[in-house]
Amino acid sequence: MSDSRELALYRTMCRIRAFEDAAEEASRGSVAAFGAALAQSPVRGPLHLSTGQEAVPAGVCAHLVASDMITSTHRGHGHTIAKGASLERMMAELFGKATGFNHGKGGSMHIADFSVGMLGANGVVAAGIPIAVGAAHAAKIRGEARIVACFFGDGAINRGPFMEGLNWAKVHALPILFVCEDNRWSATTATDAMTAGEGALARAKSLDIPGVQVDGNDVYAVEAAARELVVKVRAGQGPQLLHAITYRVKGHVSVDPAAYRDKGEVEKALESDPLKIAEAKIPAADAARVRGEAKAEVQKAVEAAAAAPMPGVALAYTDIQETGAGIWR
Repeated sequence: MSDSRELALYRTMCRIRAFEDAAEEASRGSVAAFGAALAQSPVRGPLHLSTGQEAVPAGVCAHLVASDMITSTHRGHGHTIAKGASLERMMAELFGKATGFNHGKGGSMHIADFSVGMLGANGVVAAGIPIAVGAAHAAKIRGEARIVACFFGDGAINRGPFMEGLNWAKVHALPILFVCEDNRWSATTATDAMTAGEGALARAKSLDIPGVQVDGNDVYAVEAAARELVVKVRAGQGPQLLHAITYRVKGHVSVDPAAYRDKGEVEKALESDPLKIAEAKIPAADAARVRGEAKAEVQKAVEAAAAAPMPGVALAYTDIQETGAGIWR
């Protein structure tokens, strides 16, 4: 990284925040914010934003190389950006344009970019876990040096793929880092109201998978913890788990006002904004410059997405699964 460690981490978070802010406005058709072109090319449908959770993907992906792989969740913009994906192609995917990663057919919840090892976001809670475990097992069988980072939310630990995936990873000593991005809300329900016991780390340890819990709003703490765990995974010590406690400051989706939450809870959470915490170790002038650069980069991505062509009709018949010569009809 050409930047210092602190500035590089901050830059990643600013790019994620700027992207999420722009995507949120685009999903609301904010012509005033992004120009008249947006009126003809809005983001259709709500988005699952990761605003306030930027420190987790920034801190973890700082220790991944291009050949390493990740799996994500329905809230996957931040993971994708932190892994090195193009902002322009991702914004185009949200806009449903032909220049998107999946030619506009995947949208927000199914973004994937194999060129940077991003195996895909997933609209099904916990579904990324068995995909990550399968990818890690394939890497081990092939003798490849790369590892997998599997991001999932706190709600995923109450679903079967969590225990099944972790068990398989441990039994086969797979090169995988499980990252529980605990934003304390499972859709519209507080996680502590529906999760028994001590949570993700305790359940991992019950399977003899070691790990640590960290303040997921402090990018420097996340980066330090992830560094130690990634070293262990690369050294062949099997799966590890990082339990990062963060907070989802937006609603479940971009058009959700989150009226089910106490206003004071959100205000208190904003006091621990990951960007503000990171700024404490960065010169003010550098922080302002990086924020400006991130906003300009995202603005360019929005303009490019708005101007990009829609996918051709023929693309509807590509990237589909053969079900047996029309038998399904």
